[in-house]
Amino acid sequence: MKLVIYSIILNNHQACVADELWELTNHSYCFVELVKPNDSNKKGGTKNYRNRPYLLCAWESDESYCKAMKLAMTAECCIFSGLPALPFEKARLKKGLLSFDMSERWLKKGWINLFSPTILHMFLTYHFGGWKHKPLYKLCCSAFAAEDQFKLFTFRDKCYKWGYFTSVNNFDDEVIQESISSGSSIKLMWCARFLTWKHPELPVLMAHRLKQKGLNFILDMYGEGKLKNSSIKLVKKLGVDDVVRFIDNKPNDELIADMRKHNIFIFTSDRNEGWGAVANESMAAGCVLVASDDIGSTPYLIDAGKTGFSFRSPVSSSGFDNPDINALDDLCQKVEWLFKNPDQRRKMAYYSISKMRLEYSPRIVAARLLQLIENLRSGKDSPYEDGPCSKA
Repeated sequence: MKLVIYSIILNNHQACVADELWELTNHSYCFVELVKPNDSNKKGGTKNYRNRPYLLCAWESDESYCKAMKLAMTAECCIFSGLPALPFEKARLKKGLLSFDMSERWLKKGWINLFSPTILHMFLTYHFGGWKHKPLYKLCCSAFAAEDQFKLFTFRDKCYKWGYFTSVNNFDDEVIQESISSGSSIKLMWCARFLTWKHPELPVLMAHRLKQKGLNFILDMYGEGKLKNSSIKLVKKLGVDDVVRFIDNKPNDELIADMRKHNIFIFTSDRNEGWGAVANESMAAGCVLVASDDIGSTPYLIDAGKTGFSFRSPVSSSGFDNPDINALDDLCQKVEWLFKNPDQRRKMAYYSISKMRLEYSPRIVAARLLQLIENLRSGKDSPYEDGPCSKA
């Protein structure tokens, strides 16, 4: 079976699964890259994937584009992601061939998103192209994507759970024990771009409350962005510069190594966070994840009290001048519980690692995807009750 994925760029969010699909299909797999890589679409990745044997760069030449179009018309299954993939998707669906559309949620900001040129184009193409009656299915890279599709009368009863799947290292038990051991000080980590919708004010305000309660901890905040200076100023204003440290961007491998030295990972984005692959990475590294409940990956990855905690998402309009106190209260409550229950925290860390290894590793999800495709080709539905490739 020839499987082809059309996506904007091959980056660290997709390369791990792509590598596994290449092997599991006995090299009958192709990743068609549609846009020339640049700093904005690399998703913070620093690795070069140009030498991957399955990579076809449709943007490089007319010859490559024509080859990509031929694959869209002949492959047994194709997966399309993003507006640049639409010409290939349209051509394939005119022939009524098995396909998937892959995306995060369409209505991140609510109904106003329907007026965005990209979403409107996809919406109109689906309805006026008769795609409802085609063998076209949805891979949902957000726990909220299926709900959005239902509202828009698109992909109803044809949505499957998906996401972004990062590397899961099988480091030994001694390394696991080191990463989740309880020292005298609890180490918390936050890693993101310092942007409004990432809400860097929340971990700083949380640190202030934790310090006031006499709890022993260090909060490391990784990343760069336009709100970093505001975060530094708030830290100094609140007098928590002794417990909050700012660390510049690092290569992904170094970030993963640093995650293993922390106990709790704080993820504070609002509903504008499509998936949030850092959630996968932190759980696989042995951190207990405490994440906003509007982040796309949160409902899929967090089993409350077992693999982490979700907290009330900050409203999109909140920020340094008007922080969301309800979100802050809930965040602090969950983090304090983890401080006061070290045995349960360690168990949760083990469960998190196990979930990543057994359910969300690139090898596992690649095999699940191939099985789902085979089932659909033979007129069956997904064989999975939960997790990737189960019904969304």
